Amino acid sequence: MGRPLSLAVAGFFATGLAAGNVLAASWDMPTPYPDGNFHTKNIAQFAKELDGATGGQIKIKIHSAGSLFKHKEIKGAVRKGLAPIGEVLISLHTNESPIYGIDSVPFLATSHDESRKLYAAQRPFLEKKLAEEGLTLLYSVPWPPQGLYSKREINAIGDLKGLKFRTYNVGTARIAELAGAAPVQIEVPDLPTAFATGRVDVMITSASTGVQSKAEEYLTHYYDTQAWLPRNVVFMSKKTYDTLSADQRKAVMAAAKAAEERGWKASIEEMTIKTAALKKAGIKVQPPSPALRDGLRKIGKTLSDDWAKSAGADGKVMLDAYAK
Repeated sequence: MGRPLSLAVAGFFATGLAAGNVLAASWDMPTPYPDGNFHTKNIAQFAKELDGATGGQIKIKIHSAGSLFKHKEIKGAVRKGLAPIGEVLISLHTNESPIYGIDSVPFLATSHDESRKLYAAQRPFLEKKLAEEGLTLLYSVPWPPQGLYSKREINAIGDLKGLKFRTYNVGTARIAELAGAAPVQIEVPDLPTAFATGRVDVMITSASTGVQSKAEEYLTHYYDTQAWLPRNVVFMSKKTYDTLSADQRKAVMAAAKAAEERGWKASIEEMTIKTAALKKAGIKVQPPSPALRDGLRKIGKTLSDDWAKSAGADGKVMLDAYAK
């Protein structure tokens, strides 16, 4: 099926209602993950609450699993007016600005509490950077901590050398390179095929993604490295936001705040439930060996130093605020 005709007219329609200047809007919202993913479920609830809060004036049609735009295209599509609102894994855009990648610096924030603190330090800079691109930040929700999946035992960093390492952003690609592995970017919907056909051998991702992609069908081990908590960000076109009435803007931000709080709680629940589900499915779940942990932390220190240098003065402010 082709993309909705509404894309030709900026991805949404807004029509003036007879009673006053209130605008009614129907928004196409591209998202990267399937309907059953906790991020997508959270968006569905966000859409429902916004619909209710505006008396049906704002309706969101969710296009999940990259069905409208591929993951890496979503941010650009919203910037260009091809969709008014979208969700991305923000570290996917680290190559555009280091500000987008602080959440995925390995071993900088390794728990939900630490991730929340890091987000508070980042948020003013994130809002400013998105605004420069014509985007308005609505909310951000983390994935559970990242672990290492493989088809074999991985007892030290050296065991990764030469393996094909699935990546999804600049940070994971650098981990692969520093470990002597070969980086291969693969999106979540393509994971089963990629592993089954030998395009990749190992990956670092959350327990959620492992369960969602049925990792037990093509992988055997999960090392709970607690490496970092990458965050998804939901944003909208500032141009679209500016067309809303004051009451509609208030409703959007209230629904976004509720979605953020709900999403963080869901992430914690997801971590517990999905790690147990991996084990139940037959994946060997275990902590990393001391040698593997030390090797990963060494890579993390290199990446943290690299990030701080690339982020300059803003990066220092963020890291100082996080350290307080």
